[in-house]
Parts: sequence; C-alpha cells; structure tokens
Amino acid sequence: MSRPLINRSPMPGLGLSVGVTLTMLSLVVLLPIGALLMKGASFGLPEVWAVVNTERTWAALFLSFRISLYAALFNLVFGIVLAWVLVRYDFPGRRIIDAAVDLPFALPTAVAGIALTTLYAPNGFFGQFAKELGFRIAYTQWGILIALIFVGLPFVTRTVQPVIEEIEREVEEASATLGASRAYTLRRVILPMLAPAALTGFALALARSVGEYGSVIFIAGNIPLKTEIAPLLIVIRLEEFDYNGAASIGISMLAISFFMLLVINAVQIFSRRRIGHV
Repeated sequence: MSRPLINRSPMPGLGLSVGVTLTMLSLVVLLPIGALLMKGASFGLPEVWAVVNTERTWAALFLSFRISLYAALFNLVFGIVLAWVLVRYDFPGRRIIDAAVDLPFALPTAVAGIALTTLYAPNGFFGQFAKELGFRIAYTQWGILIALIFVGLPFVTRTVQPVIEEIEREVEEASATLGASRAYTLRRVILPMLAPAALTGFALALARSVGEYGSVIFIAGNIPLKTEIAPLLIVIRLEEFDYNGAASIGISMLAISFFMLLVINAVQIFSRRRIGHV
C-alpha cells in the first residue's frame, strides 16, 4: 500500500489552513523576492554584475556578512549560556533579566541605535573609558558588532530556552553516576540535544544581523570602504533613484544569504540524523 503524500489530521480544515498558509507565504515572502528577481532579470545579469563588482559594493557586502557572522557566533555561545542560567538557576533578579532579553524585540531599532551611540561614543559612559585606553568603539566596526549582538541575542536565547527546560536533570545525574566529567557530559550529552535548536537560533540571529539597518547607521559612522553596511548602500541608491543599482545589491545579498542558510540547514539535518542514530 502506497504512503499518502499528506498525513491528514483528525481535525478538519486541511484545505483552508493550507490555502491560508500558502497565501500569506506568497504575499509576505515569495512575491517580494520574485519582484526583486524580476527587476534584476529586466536589465540583465551583466548589469547586475557591473553594479556589484565595484570596490565600494564588495566592501559593504563583506563588512555586513563578516560582522553579522561574528555577532551570530558570539550570540550562539553566550545565548546558550544565558538560556542555561535562566533555566537552571534561581537567583535574585532572574525575572528581570529574563524580561530584559526580549527588549531588542520591543525596542525600535532607531532608538536602540541612538542609545548605543550615546553609551559608546567617545564622550559616552562606556566610550570614555575606551578612549582612555586608546581605542574607539562608536563609529568603528566594533560599534557595528555591538549593535548586531544587541539585536540578535534574543533569537538564540529564546530558541534554546524551551529545549533546555525539557532536558531533565536526571540525564545529567545519570551521566555523572556513570563516571562522566562535567565537560564530557556537556560535550557528549547536553550539546547534541541543543544543537538543532542552537543552529536555528544562530540562523535567525544571522539573518536579522545581515538585514539590520536602524540600530547600525547611528553607531557605524557610515564611512565608505570602512564602516558602510550593504543595507545603507541600498538606501543610498534608492535616494539617488538608482533602482536598478539598489535591486542589484539586494539580489547579491539574497544570493549570499540563501547560500549561508542552505549550509546551516544542511548542518541542522546532519545533526538531527546523528541524534536520531544515537
């Protein structure tokens, strides 16, 4: 007997739910991406490459994806640590810290950018100490990194936190009873169970960082070839009514993002299969 293509639920409404889902997916995701690709196809791949293949564009793309990757890796490590502390330990102020994790979700990005610039500018609360040590944070790539860490940290923490809550303490106790050290238990027991969720949070944080604009432009300095991010370059092209140039940069960002997410999804599939065979 052949296996059905769709596993039907006992609950009614399959056709309606699928229709609503596909409609919303098309309106929110597929149509904008399709319009961007059609815009690029209208003036040809050589024109797209001519716009992208400039020193300023490559510098902006490299800066955006490189700093976003650094921020996502930082958030991957410390987001897991923060989630573990919030779940496993009870201490004064835990509820306040737990609520503060969601602050980047609620805070407008422009407000976050102004606040970070105020803190890390040379005359700011933290910036003045950095100035005394002989380096600057605001208006440099360090400022971009801090802004991207701020907006991306909740994605990792909130994705991993429910998984940690489902891991029973008896698993750790059983590992210790069998003679495993804490480091071995963390490496061979805990982290494999957290890997799929952690990679999902990493992908979300990376995607948010690559497209972040509001919180970065205030603290970046926006110096071409140094601290100019790709989203800002798109906005500049739009203000110059160079819609073909803006679409070309957008297509390049879409292609790079798609490749990076494809690699992350492949790693996720591998990790799930590995856990399933254990």
